[in-house]
Amino acid sequence: MSRKPHPLEPQLFGRLPIELSENLRRDNPWWSGAVAPTLPRFRRWPFQRLRRSLEQGLAPATVVRGPRRVGKTVLLRQIIDSLLQEGVSGDRLLYVSFDELPTVEGITEPILAISRWYEDTILRQTFNAADRDGRPAYLFLDEVQNLASWAPQVKHLVDHHRVRVLLTGSSSLRIEAGRDSLAGRISTVDLGPLLLREIAGMRLGFDQAAIWPENGLEAIARLDFWLEAKQRCQKEIDPRRISFSMFSERGAYPLVHERADVPWQEIANHLNETVIQRAIQHDLRMGERGRKRDERLLEEVFRLCCRYAGQTPGQSVFLPEINQALGGSIGWNRILSYLRFLDGTLLIRLVQPMEARLTKKGARTAKIGLCDHALRASWLQEVVPLDPRLLAESPHLSDLAGHISESVLGYHFASIPNLGIAHVPPRGGEPEVDFVLTIGTRRVPVEVKYRRRIDPHQDTQGLRAFLERTVYNASFGLLVTLDDDVTVHDPRIVPISLSSLLWLR
Repeated sequence: MSRKPHPLEPQLFGRLPIELSENLRRDNPWWSGAVAPTLPRFRRWPFQRLRRSLEQGLAPATVVRGPRRVGKTVLLRQIIDSLLQEGVSGDRLLYVSFDELPTVEGITEPILAISRWYEDTILRQTFNAADRDGRPAYLFLDEVQNLASWAPQVKHLVDHHRVRVLLTGSSSLRIEAGRDSLAGRISTVDLGPLLLREIAGMRLGFDQAAIWPENGLEAIARLDFWLEAKQRCQKEIDPRRISFSMFSERGAYPLVHERADVPWQEIANHLNETVIQRAIQHDLRMGERGRKRDERLLEEVFRLCCRYAGQTPGQSVFLPEINQALGGSIGWNRILSYLRFLDGTLLIRLVQPMEARLTKKGARTAKIGLCDHALRASWLQEVVPLDPRLLAESPHLSDLAGHISESVLGYHFASIPNLGIAHVPPRGGEPEVDFVLTIGTRRVPVEVKYRRRIDPHQDTQGLRAFLERTVYNASFGLLVTLDDDVTVHDPRIVPISLSSLLWLR
């Protein structure tokens, strides 16, 4: 007499719940030759890198990390489309989104279960047999951070099967937690909002190679790189200034430039709902062991991150403001943990003080870099222009614009792989330095003076003090300014406008 199967048992035999299998077929129209959704023509900077990594990379899996709505899913679909255009048969491509896919609930190991079903039902041979026959399979797994055990499943998959995997995730905390068990099997690409050159490409059709090489950290430790880069920026002054004006007006999320015709308030509401609220209510709502985090506290901490972007507010600011707003007695350690959660969603980056980056004390004086100043404008309903011309019309916003420019630069630097970044708070009679870049044993101090009038002596005190201390091993520094026409007679200091610095990548 045959045994009645357990409700979850079908996955053991290469089958899935009917709802899930139908969802997979609908999300993979290339299996049946159906029409796929129309994709944006513009391709973001990691496209070619991810194609190379997918087909030839040393690691069998690559993960793209980044905040929500920066184009991770679009990248995956564009890569799938490019493979199809080059003749790869549709049955070799599997796309799965784990972003609140309810039909996955109840399946113990959904990645492995779906992979087995895909082998049996669509590929119709094992991954290893397909690879042996010269038709390897490509798996695209979207928002894997929503699976508690994604990393062990991917490890098992790539350890035992010849398959190439491209993943995305919106939580660096959950992705980092999984990477430890995937050492040697996974490479990581961080994707933030649009770079300034990408805005120029999307809006102006500008297409010139970046000045900052993709893997060129050694170059930025040389003075001649910055001098040559400034000359190149002057040659490309028109597209640079126009795209910076667009960036100033709307920030750098892809959607706001794809739909430049949509009024700002509509864009602001959309960013609040799909980026900020989505991260707070979904990505951060559940903590360890299913414990719920305080949504109101998360919102208030993020509000203060927006308010003090580019600054080092610390305990003396956060504690009284949050407890006044929420009418409670919330401790600093709890607030600090929520700051780290927001850093984990990549909505903010916490830039630690130099020589104290790994200490608990250092975390208390972190400088806040916000993912995109458009999030600040949408959340606080306060638009602060960065464009020099518009800022000249609103001089009362100059101080705020200075802080926001520091926030923009801090997040920009913190997003560059393998680049050390810190700030130097004022201490022991030594003036502060906004940022310090570390490349190997060499350092480059960076000071931001985002205003119309620059005092070549007063405004370079922090840089000069840093350069004169041989222990820091810094031979030159950068003075980031509002305009291009700033002159400093100290040959060790390179003045460069914010638009030019952002234009390098």
